[in-house]
Amino acid sequence: MRLSKLEQRILEFLQQNPDRNYQTNEIAQHFNYQGSKNFKKLVKALAFLERINELEVTDTGRFKAKSTKKETAVGTFRGNDRGFGFIDYDPEQPDLFVPPGKVGNAMDGDTVEATIIKHVNPSTGKGSEARVDNIVERASTQIVGEFVAYDKEMRDSTGFLGFVIPQGKFSDELKVEVLPDGLKPVNHSIVIVKIKDYPTMEKPNNLTGLVAKEIGHKDAPGVDILAILYQFNIPSEFPEQVLEEAQAIEQDINPKDIEGRRDLRDELIITIDGADAKDLDDAISLKKLDNGNYRLGVHIADVSHYVTENSPIDSEALARGTSVYLTDRVVPMLPQRLSNGICSLLPNEDRLTVSCEMTINSNGRVVDQDIFLSVINSSYRMTYTDVNGILAGDEDLRREYHEISEMLDQMSELHFILEGMRQNRGALSFETSEAQIIVDEDGKPIDIVHRQRGVGERLIESFMLAANETIARTYTEKDWPMIYRVHEQPDEERMQHFAEFITAFGVVLRGRAESIKPKQLQEALNELSDTPYEEVVSMMMLRSMQQARYTDEPFGHYGLAAKDYTHFTSPIRRYPDLMVHRLIHKYLKATPTSEQKRKISEKLPDIAEHSSKMERRAVDAERETDALKKAEYMLDKVGEQFEGTVSSVTSFGMFIQLDNTVEGLISLQELKDDYYRYDQQHLILIGENTNNVYRIGQRVLIEVERVSVEDREIDFKLIESYPTDNKDLEHVISENKNRSEKKSRKPKRQSNNRQSFKQVAKQSSKGNNKKGKKFQIRKRKK
Repeated sequence: MRLSKLEQRILEFLQQNPDRNYQTNEIAQHFNYQGSKNFKKLVKALAFLERINELEVTDTGRFKAKSTKKETAVGTFRGNDRGFGFIDYDPEQPDLFVPPGKVGNAMDGDTVEATIIKHVNPSTGKGSEARVDNIVERASTQIVGEFVAYDKEMRDSTGFLGFVIPQGKFSDELKVEVLPDGLKPVNHSIVIVKIKDYPTMEKPNNLTGLVAKEIGHKDAPGVDILAILYQFNIPSEFPEQVLEEAQAIEQDINPKDIEGRRDLRDELIITIDGADAKDLDDAISLKKLDNGNYRLGVHIADVSHYVTENSPIDSEALARGTSVYLTDRVVPMLPQRLSNGICSLLPNEDRLTVSCEMTINSNGRVVDQDIFLSVINSSYRMTYTDVNGILAGDEDLRREYHEISEMLDQMSELHFILEGMRQNRGALSFETSEAQIIVDEDGKPIDIVHRQRGVGERLIESFMLAANETIARTYTEKDWPMIYRVHEQPDEERMQHFAEFITAFGVVLRGRAESIKPKQLQEALNELSDTPYEEVVSMMMLRSMQQARYTDEPFGHYGLAAKDYTHFTSPIRRYPDLMVHRLIHKYLKATPTSEQKRKISEKLPDIAEHSSKMERRAVDAERETDALKKAEYMLDKVGEQFEGTVSSVTSFGMFIQLDNTVEGLISLQELKDDYYRYDQQHLILIGENTNNVYRIGQRVLIEVERVSVEDREIDFKLIESYPTDNKDLEHVISENKNRSEKKSRKPKRQSNNRQSFKQVAKQSSKGNNKKGKKFQIRKRKK
């Protein structure tokens, strides 16, 4: 294509300055085309060059030379069953959106190389696009799912035994066919398929493999959760070598083990845990001093004494990273001979511990601390229920536990001091509902209740937080290598979206999005305290936060407004805590040399990163299990009516959370009384003709319409919506009314004519990385 002289000159000028972009008047000034007639010629030339793709226009309307260099990124692909995905490629950059048709043959978790077609629009936080070009590394070598057998005719014609319906984030189009080389499973059994042939560019939806393990029939008790463990590659059994090493560990303390430890066996020390807890890894003691200060002792099971570095047990614990708590079982990080035996701080048993004693003043400030190895003998194994009863004044319980009632009262005093101190400095409290799913002997859910958090639970949390901060601060000040639990400043774009979100509730977030302080967020939450919107806003704020993680750098904990923070108090169930204990052992023996610090520092980053990944894996498995059991619980309630709260509003409908925390979707196609328009700025659905509004926090009455256990999906039908105060939306309703009047001559749209949820989701949730109707429960992690 031949260019005019002006077009050639413009192109050459921009190509000579590839790193700059120019406003139109700057280009006009350079070429002395500032007169009206010449300026029009220049604009016409620029428009033509843009049209033929020879130059680029930035989001701010500036011009630059078209880059000839293909920009690529390598990252982790996160797939979605609706055919799109995201690529996490840079901690400092938003994920790249990969639309349907451009995911290539990538599967969830794969490391991929992709071409960046468009970056995120900084003004909207959306608009990125990428295309997967190559698979750098496959994340999975196996798939878990339900086997469906072919009949003889199909087996003979295809050469396959049948196909597998995979569990996890796979496209609905993916076909997993089973080769006859492996096991011959029973129809409708849950199996593990070892992948032989991955999808290709020519066949992006085809995968073949052979059955390596038959977990059990899909309806057999316990198989559903076992399948989730295999799905997330979480080991449910310990290797023989690990069990043999655990078996060799004595269950009584050797007198030599006590040498060099501070003997606290005559001290009044207690444990407080849930009634069904077996791995008791923390004990506490308290004395109120004559000057009004408190001497708090936090005594943690010395797991590192038994789990020596690089031993089989240690290697397995590192690989697991954490215990996994599912609905009807615990998958422990350590063999039960340790976690429920010699490492559990059982009453009236001598146990080795690492102690952190803190002197705390009336302002909640730690004015002195001592960290040392110890031996204790717990006097009482208390439950949260009994402690809460004692603190509430139950006379029978106070008589039964008269020896420790006064100490518990003082513990309650100290807890409220520490809680007040954290609130004053700006710590955030995400009071979201946490569900407890009650199951029968076969693992079938029979009830869902709220977990109650009384003073007993909260005082243990306060004391553990104090110990974690004290340990972190001690070694940060010494500048000795340590592993930390960090929670960083929220992402600016996410925080800006949250600020816009809460304006719908009449709350103005003070401060700049890029440097918002925890105290400012806390003040915003306080404005909605005791309102129907409090929990929803807490959840949205939580989703706007960075993910807490482990690292060897003391970045502090934003959510706790803590300058220094680590995890010290749960070495039975978290590997980072075990690592902290191991380092404390080293540092109590002697001040580390420069060479020792260098060697330790080389190990910590990999341990921290792996522990963070294993924590996320455990959380994903827990959420998947909760979703499964909640769907099972609602299965026989189709046709029943329940009250609930609108927890989220989207372009394809609204999610309703019932009072038992179960969440389901009312899709737009079910709102038949009007055509509803989604107002993204105010997060509402508004009727085009009726001006009826549905908004977050609104109470509704629903009927359970459909439940899919396989997809973990629940659909609701709206029966009635209860009145809500929409005074803050009067201008929105007025604008909608004016818009409707202007369209009054046209036929009115009667309802949102959508055929199915999946069609709606594909059309309207581009860029949303959540599975459409899949409800999830987020547990608070500190």
